[in-house]
Amino acid sequence: MDKTLLKGLGLFEIICAQEDQPNTIDDLAVAAGLTRSNTHRTLQTLIAAGYVEKSSHSGGYKPTLKVFELAAQRLARLDVRKIATPLMRRVAQHTRETVHLSVLDQLDVIYIDKIDSPNPVRAYSIIGGRAPAHAVATGKAMLAFQSDEYLNRHTADLIRHTENTLTSLTALKEELANIARAGFAINRGEWRSNVGGIAAPIFDGHNKVIAALGISGPLERLTIENMKRWSPLVLAAARDISGEAGYVPAISTNQTNTNPSVSQ
Repeated sequence: MDKTLLKGLGLFEIICAQEDQPNTIDDLAVAAGLTRSNTHRTLQTLIAAGYVEKSSHSGGYKPTLKVFELAAQRLARLDVRKIATPLMRRVAQHTRETVHLSVLDQLDVIYIDKIDSPNPVRAYSIIGGRAPAHAVATGKAMLAFQSDEYLNRHTADLIRHTENTLTSLTALKEELANIARAGFAINRGEWRSNVGGIAAPIFDGHNKVIAALGISGPLERLTIENMKRWSPLVLAAARDISGEAGYVPAISTNQTNTNPSVSQ
């Protein structure tokens, strides 16, 4: 790997994570573990490429909007967002819970779209934010259709977030097998102890999982009874989006089980 490029990317990520708070060279050098001269050279390269600018007010360094422009172009090519919007609205209208559209990145999910619950107490998330795939419903819905090789590569990433998080690869694979049979996944406080969710995978015309649609909310509202109540709606929405994306399901005599207890 190109170590210079990795250092530059690492420094850029640090700058982006500072929430619009410009940083001096010394601040950034300490945070990145680089020498001051190395940090200065890297910053000049990032400035020349248009990713970083120097604040005229504070003299510190901050990111430009170039990375946002690139991300916006990428998101514009994710047709699933356009297809999913009316279905997400339907789910949101009926459940009054937060609706997420997620994609899988290694052992994380990235929220590419969402509709917030109108309730004052709701699940918190942001578009572009990440969550551990093995601990949220949309993540498990997508992991259930990955290969054993894919899962084996991420054994070290099975980090415990609450007492309900599955950190054993064997236990996770067992649950994912149940999810694949049922067609949907649930989260019972596995990332945040008081937040649950239910989600179903979205497939493309090549029969590959490209995203997942799910709802999330406080467990005091999103009880097992309500998960059972809303599971057909979530499944139907995900199937409709899949159909719009070109997916043709295989004919099977095995009917989908809509009892959330199957993926405990």
